[in-house]
Amino acid sequence: MTLSSSEDASARLGIESGLHARLLDQLGTAVCGGQLAPGSVLYIDDLVERYAVSRSVVREVLRVLASMGLVESRRRVGTLIRSADDWNVFDPQVIRWRLASSGRIAQLRSITELRAAVEPQAASLAAARATPEQASDLVGLAAKMWAAGKAGDEAEFLRLDIEFHRQVLVGSGNEMFVKLHELVAEVLAGRYHYDLMPHYPHEAALQLHADVAQAIQHRDGEGARRAMVKIMEQAMTEMSAIWAQSGSGADS
Repeated sequence: MTLSSSEDASARLGIESGLHARLLDQLGTAVCGGQLAPGSVLYIDDLVERYAVSRSVVREVLRVLASMGLVESRRRVGTLIRSADDWNVFDPQVIRWRLASSGRIAQLRSITELRAAVEPQAASLAAARATPEQASDLVGLAAKMWAAGKAGDEAEFLRLDIEFHRQVLVGSGNEMFVKLHELVAEVLAGRYHYDLMPHYPHEAALQLHADVAQAIQHRDGEGARRAMVKIMEQAMTEMSAIWAQSGSGADS
């Protein structure tokens, strides 16, 4: 069977898209993992040969990496790997690559500290701003989390946990808080993927999520804030235990 010109173009586009995604992931992981050290130089022709992709794919991948702050194009030099200080550390893909590296514990810690600063305030604001429907949804999510946690359904618990924290951020009514939900999703998924969280959620954690939801539903801003603080403190305690087990210090 002969493909039409449009079908052929679509097939080529699909192949190019797959090659682009693969190369982006390989180079991003190498930069964030330190295999490509800051100050080293990438050359388009070398990448074309090494990864067996077209120059257009390489150029587009380097453009995306540059938008994330991972690389910088220098005229008559090549593409320079930038230091971690220059990276867009809020980019979900950068977070994913860092979680895949040997520095994942430090990445988890930094996002957990960010969450501890933001999510209690988001919960407090949600108590004042969330609609009755949003508050009711949170109560329902907390109940489903309890059921999934007690049943040992880790995948379902993770999905619900991500959605619970997303809805708290959305309920805050603060558009900047809402944009952080992808970071929260990455750190929760990363802890699950790398086996850095309890297989069975502690009952106290399940109760605290219920407490947050109920406080938001009852318009109790201080109660919602306090319960979320306790959730963040518990997450940090779990992370501290992981550091101790892995031999990593607080500055790793």
